[in-house]
Amino acid sequence: MKKTLTISAAAFAAVIALAGCSAGTGSGSSDSTSMPGMNYGGSTATSTSSAPAAAADFNDADTMFAQMMIPHHAQAVTMSETILKKEGIPAEVTDLATKIKDAQGPEIGKMTGWLQSWGQSTAMPTNMPSGHSMSGMMSEDDMVKLEAAQGTEAAKLFLTQMIAHHEGAVEMAKTETTDGKNADAVQLSKDIVSAQEAEIQEMKDLLATL
Repeated sequence: MKKTLTISAAAFAAVIALAGCSAGTGSGSSDSTSMPGMNYGGSTATSTSSAPAAAADFNDADTMFAQMMIPHHAQAVTMSETILKKEGIPAEVTDLATKIKDAQGPEIGKMTGWLQSWGQSTAMPTNMPSGHSMSGMMSEDDMVKLEAAQGTEAAKLFLTQMIAHHEGAVEMAKTETTDGKNADAVQLSKDIVSAQEAEIQEMKDLLATL
């Protein structure tokens, strides 16, 4: 079930432009494009950084965590918005999608604000060390299938995809918990692990009822 998007030069070249995220993005990332299922528009990506996240107190792991988790979260928001537009979706599934969207949208803004305060690009750089991966990302084909699915089939597909997506986020967050330096970023990584592990179990339970 678990999908992994390896972060290669080609993948980075195709990654995010924070179009609706905020006015100006620190060290500039306007030459990047969106990856499958990433929506930065609207209020979900408002840059509302929590108090300068100890601007000088961060390391490469913190930067990488934020740069990779922003597009990861953005795809989860898009997946949630996709299922919320459909008819005939069980209320438990739409409630979960709303919870995911409401939680991860503000976190995108928080991480964007951190990167800006650190003087770092809000897009993943093309020269990221080899061997790093962004696990759980859906492919373009996956997103098309979710868009096309209806009713119970759509609910099952959303849950299956989001379980894999969450598993990837938990993996990335655990790396930040171990390697990160910035207190706010490390705390967010712990919060992500706690929240998303609980949601993974909730989604598995929901799948068993459909």
